[in-house]
Amino acid sequence: MSVLGYHNELMRVITQSALRTVLGRIEGVPRVVISGNFATPWRVLREVDAAIGTYRLFALNAQTGFPDRDGVILESPFVGAGMRHSSRLRYLPCRLSLVPRLLATALPPDVVVVHTSTPIGGTVSLGTEVNILPAAIEVARARGGLVVAQLNPRMPYAYGDAVLAEGEIDLAIEADDPLPSPPQRQITPVHESIGERVAALVPDAATLQLGIGAAPDAVLGALLGRRGLAVWSEMFSDGVLALDRAGALDPERPVTASFGFGSEEFYRWIDRNPRVRMLRTEKTNDPGLIARQPAMVSVNSALQVDLFAQANAARVHGTIYSGFGGQTDFVVGALHSPGGRAIIALPSWHPKADVSTVVPQLAGPVTSFQHSFIVSDQGTAAIWGNDASAQASQVVERVAHPSARAELRAAGRGLGFLL
Repeated sequence: MSVLGYHNELMRVITQSALRTVLGRIEGVPRVVISGNFATPWRVLREVDAAIGTYRLFALNAQTGFPDRDGVILESPFVGAGMRHSSRLRYLPCRLSLVPRLLATALPPDVVVVHTSTPIGGTVSLGTEVNILPAAIEVARARGGLVVAQLNPRMPYAYGDAVLAEGEIDLAIEADDPLPSPPQRQITPVHESIGERVAALVPDAATLQLGIGAAPDAVLGALLGRRGLAVWSEMFSDGVLALDRAGALDPERPVTASFGFGSEEFYRWIDRNPRVRMLRTEKTNDPGLIARQPAMVSVNSALQVDLFAQANAARVHGTIYSGFGGQTDFVVGALHSPGGRAIIALPSWHPKADVSTVVPQLAGPVTSFQHSFIVSDQGTAAIWGNDASAQASQVVERVAHPSARAELRAAGRGLGFLL
């Protein structure tokens, strides 16, 4: 049975006040899945929050401004600033590649809210945020849920799985709002050093995946002189645009990703660009498809690494900071790629906390392990192919800050390493 009985072959464009009236008729405690990152349809979200007293709000990497009040249950497998410190957060540990399956089984959506381009030829595009949204739309429509779009001429019309037939959307409102850009991350000399060390591990014609952070940004900046590179990534941003401008990318291989955010120039570059292909998460993050990419080099950051060569990219002092994201998917996929490498890159010292980022043993859950290399501003540790004690020794001598090494050696010997 449809939640509101609005499934038609044609999308209906209505006013915001009319949308609020429609949403107010929803009964029970619906689950609302909404575009996250920097593609949140804020106008529709405000109407949802005004019309529905109690509901579950599911988003990936929610930014500041999400509703956080009594009656709103926040749900996320990847926590952003808009949910991070909320007492109402329900964190859902899950690899990003499996989130669509999570929505199809344990957490089916009743309402899906997306931010799209304006219609072209009977279709709209999800633009910068494809991610888990196609799967959410399919599940919602199959169970009679409601799909709502915020149509925005500022949203790039991207190709691939971003393209939706108008008939897949029930109701829409119109808006003409600039897409937000993330704060510019400062690339410090520490990050530049990391970027140069990681770039030395990337051959010409490699396929790249880079995560979020200043270290991955610095890596891209150090690769401008490469040639024949390709991108198969969960996300991408201005660094990939810079590679394209520098002639570093293979023009015959499309830039493939699931979501992106960046500058206005970046958004203009995506718009109707046949060299950019946006795919749903089940494809970009499938370890089997990742493994098929030639010389797949996965570069991700971490909050901590330990002497077992394990990485924590999700928790700070036991409290959830982000989540697994796609790191686990890409580490496994890269290791199975011919000539592939899985790299963790991080500073050796955390300046704000004034502590070493290398610890004897992670105190909390492990995000990923069995990497090819761990890189810091101090050097590069070769993990793959070395025995456990050799791995630990390289982490101490080549990744850890000099001031932490003596203590790490002593702790490592207590853990059974021959140091």
